[in-house]
Amino acid sequence: MGDSLVDEYLRFTAARVRPNTLTAQVFDLKVFFTVVAKQPQQVRIQDVLGFIEQQRAPRRGGNVVRIVDGEAGLAASTIKRRLATISSFFDYLMLRGMCDRNPVPRSMNARHRGHRGSPLIRAPKKMPRVLAPEEVVALTAALRTLRDQAMVSLMVHAGLRRCEVLGLRFGDIHIGDRRVFIANGKGGHQRLVPVVPGFLVLLAAYLAGERPDDAVDDHVFVVLKGPHRGRPLSAAGLDQVLQGARTRAGLTHATCHELRHTCFTRLREAGMALEAIQAQAGHASIETTRIYLHLSNDWLAGEYQRAMAILDNWDDQGAKT
Repeated sequence: MGDSLVDEYLRFTAARVRPNTLTAQVFDLKVFFTVVAKQPQQVRIQDVLGFIEQQRAPRRGGNVVRIVDGEAGLAASTIKRRLATISSFFDYLMLRGMCDRNPVPRSMNARHRGHRGSPLIRAPKKMPRVLAPEEVVALTAALRTLRDQAMVSLMVHAGLRRCEVLGLRFGDIHIGDRRVFIANGKGGHQRLVPVVPGFLVLLAAYLAGERPDDAVDDHVFVVLKGPHRGRPLSAAGLDQVLQGARTRAGLTHATCHELRHTCFTRLREAGMALEAIQAQAGHASIETTRIYLHLSNDWLAGEYQRAMAILDNWDDQGAKT
């Protein structure tokens, strides 16, 4: 970054976060100090508020808006992430004694008697999108290689994240147990995840007929052709695979994370306990897993109907008395 304090903070945090998180923090701090052209010790609350206003300003002349919320500036979730990065940086400086206060306000008003105050940025909570069964069938049919089918199977049937699929190595595949070992999940957590037998069939066919014999290492999923043949497949490469399959299948959506959401929604609809889904998903908190209660329409409808049947019975008994 070129600033000694910022660089010192980034070296400190590099040992605590994943590479992707570190990259995001570098970018967030670069954006902030480009907009607020001051030394860290000179930053004040009004500078942070001005930064928020600048981030909310329309992009591309205001001619482009997001379909989701109709806003022309950056997404609220992006601004919240940048403020969190900036706040963490100034917390670090306070610990070091380099500044006396954090210029990022915690909220718009003071906390009192259990009230947390109004957040600086209110990001709408959106329900994640999931694929209908026929959309999963169409997407799978549009995949061109066994490698791609195996990767999609891990996401839509086992709920693996994109980075977890791409990070798999041969030693992580436990064929006898029908499980895969996630060595470096989100937050650095590890877990063993059950997989469907169909994935192992696809994997065996891919290894026997598609994976280059001269691959550079033991990553399971590698590039099949071109100048990078045999090298581990990148996140951009997997996204390109899905983009092509979506186009051929005529789908408007089907991202890696939507496949993961689809997996856990269907598992919940089938009656899988939330605690089991939490373990499968690798969620640190059960609260994160509760979203699948809302996505699982069949489960919610069933619970509602059972409750209404009880209430109707009460009404009938009340009418008789």
